[in-house]
Amino acid sequence: MKQEVRDQQRLQTILEWEDTYFTHEATDVEYSYLKWSDKLVEQLGNTRKQKVLMQLDHVFIHMHAYLQNTRSHEETKKRILQYARVFEPTINELEDLRYLPIEQLDYMTEQLMAKQRLLSLGQGGLTGMGGMFLLAADLPAAIAINLRSVQQIATIYGFDLKRPIEMVVALKLLHLATLPKAFQAHEWDKLWNDVNEHQVDDVFYAGKEDIIEPEWLQHLIRQLAKSFVITMLRKRMIQGLPLVGMAFGAGMNYRLSQQVIELAHKFYQKRLLIDRNDR
Repeated sequence: MKQEVRDQQRLQTILEWEDTYFTHEATDVEYSYLKWSDKLVEQLGNTRKQKVLMQLDHVFIHMHAYLQNTRSHEETKKRILQYARVFEPTINELEDLRYLPIEQLDYMTEQLMAKQRLLSLGQGGLTGMGGMFLLAADLPAAIAINLRSVQQIATIYGFDLKRPIEMVVALKLLHLATLPKAFQAHEWDKLWNDVNEHQVDDVFYAGKEDIIEPEWLQHLIRQLAKSFVITMLRKRMIQGLPLVGMAFGAGMNYRLSQQVIELAHKFYQKRLLIDRNDR
C-alpha cells in the first residue's frame, strides 16, 4: 500500500478520534464542580485574575526555555535522530524526520512516552506521601514532565521548538491538554485556527500570544483539592507508608500524563499529515 494512502487512512482515523474524544457531556457531579470552581475563580476579581494569568504565562514560557536549553533535551534530540537512522540511515537533521512513514514516527513516540508515563507515575507517588515540600512541588514538577512530553513528541514529528511560532503552539497545546475536558473542544478548535493562519515556513507567531486562559484556573483549584485529599489519606498508613495516598497521587498524575500525551500525539500527527497532503 502506498504511503499516501496510508497517510490518508491515518488522517481519517484522527478525525474520527476527534469526533469521539471531544464529544463530552458533563455529568451532574462534574457540572456542580465546575459551577463551584467558577464561583471561587470569580472571587479573585478581574484585576487579580489577570495578574495570576500573566504570572502563569511567564512560568510556562520560562519553563519551556529552561527545558529547551538543558543537556537532557539535546541528548534526547540526538537519541531521536539515532532511532530514526535505524529506519532511514540518511537522516541527519530534525526536518528529515518529517519524511519518515507515520508508522515509524508513531513507534518512536510510544518508546519515548513510556518513560514519560513512568516519570509521572513515580512523581505522583512521591507527592502522595503528603509532605509539605512534595505537595508544593507537585504542580511545577507535573507541568515540567508534561511539557517535556509535548516537546519530545513535537521533535519526533520534525517541528523545531526553537522557533517562536512552534514554542507558542506547544505551550498552548499543553494548556489545552491540562484543561478540564469540558473546555478542551473549544480550545482545540482555537489552536487549529491559529495554526492554519500561519505558513509552514513562518518563523514568528503573529497571533494572540497569551497562553493561559481563565478556565485553566480550575486546574489550580483541582490541584488544591488533590493536595487536601492526599493530606487526609496520609493518616492511613500501611506498614509505615501512606500507600493509599501514594496510589491516589500516582493515579492522578498518570491519568494527566496519558491525557497530555494522547492529545499532543494526535495533534502533531495531524499537523504532519496535513502538511504532507498540502505539498
